[in-house]
Amino acid sequence: MARPSWGRAIGYDSGVRTFMEPYMRKILVLFVPVVLSACTWGIKLDDDARSVRTAWNGDVSSCQELGKVTVQVMNRVGPVDRNDLKVRDELEVLARNEAAKMHADTIKPLSEPSEGSQPWGAYTCGARGPAPGRSNAPAPTPPPSGAAPQGGFETVPLKN
Repeated sequence: MARPSWGRAIGYDSGVRTFMEPYMRKILVLFVPVVLSACTWGIKLDDDARSVRTAWNGDVSSCQELGKVTVQVMNRVGPVDRNDLKVRDELEVLARNEAAKMHADTIKPLSEPSEGSQPWGAYTCGARGPAPGRSNAPAPTPPPSGAAPQGGFETVPLKN
């Protein structure tokens, strides 16, 4: 019986397994999850961007406009759509990072995300800040555990 060689053509079946064949399946099984999970690696909020607020209610009438930033992330991995909430969160993080580079302290979405891209306005609102709305301030303390939620539902914060 002949010893397997490294120079074998693909598709040639001599009935003898090559040296790497048993390892290829293991490498593939380990490699695919790593590649798929790499989609969100590196999208982190910069230290300077922590002070950038998001004006979800859109009221930036007392602010000075600094410009517009358009950010983009992958909204599909192959044929699979990514979680919409995750895509929106990553778009906001990238917009806050870019606004901090422009020395802005507030951002506002200019339209809904489309194909993983979204335009944002960057503003300087000074000490006053934008009108109250959804902000990056810490959530209020929850009611005591024995209290019933108001309105028949309870809001629970998402993990970072």
